[in-house]
Amino acid sequence: MPENDPIPTTDPCAIFDDWFATAKESEPNDANAMALATATPDGAPSARMVLLKGHGPDGFVFYTNVHSRKGREIRANMQVALLFHWKSLRRQIRIEGPLTEVTSAEADAYFQSRPFVSQVGSAASDQSRPLDARETYLERVAQIEAQYAEAGEVPRPPHWTGFRCTPTAIEFWSDRPNRLHERRRFVPDGDGWTSTLLYP
Repeated sequence: MPENDPIPTTDPCAIFDDWFATAKESEPNDANAMALATATPDGAPSARMVLLKGHGPDGFVFYTNVHSRKGREIRANMQVALLFHWKSLRRQIRIEGPLTEVTSAEADAYFQSRPFVSQVGSAASDQSRPLDARETYLERVAQIEAQYAEAGEVPRPPHWTGFRCTPTAIEFWSDRPNRLHERRRFVPDGDGWTSTLLYP
């Protein structure tokens, strides 16, 4: 593919929109997949892949079970890092910032927008907790599916919610020949942003 264009120096939200739109056309699976890094209060890190479910000038939104490991770490330390890596485009974006929880109305609306089978799976899962056998989980799935089959939707579990990361930094990385890559980091500056070119 041709070499990526230079990273713009203006609005990082507009750059993200442009890169994300391109990724949705080129990535074979889950262009909205991002690595989510959390940490315990004493600084022990962990990371996993989650899906971006909303974004805009106010931040980047994902949803999770707050009883999971990541949920417990988020509750204890509301600071995260996000990473998008689009291999087909030879691009990545790093985002850092604090979290705020979405409103109950937002969480309800997104949960009910999910396919019924996804609602069932979330309601049936004690995410990150020990499971004696896969059959136990599948039996719970079948029970919840039968319970709500007529309604066609499952009430959102109270421990399932979303979080919005408000960026304190957004960094764009673009592949260049001979590993002479391009990196540009943006930080908020009043009502706008300041950008700095970094050594790769």
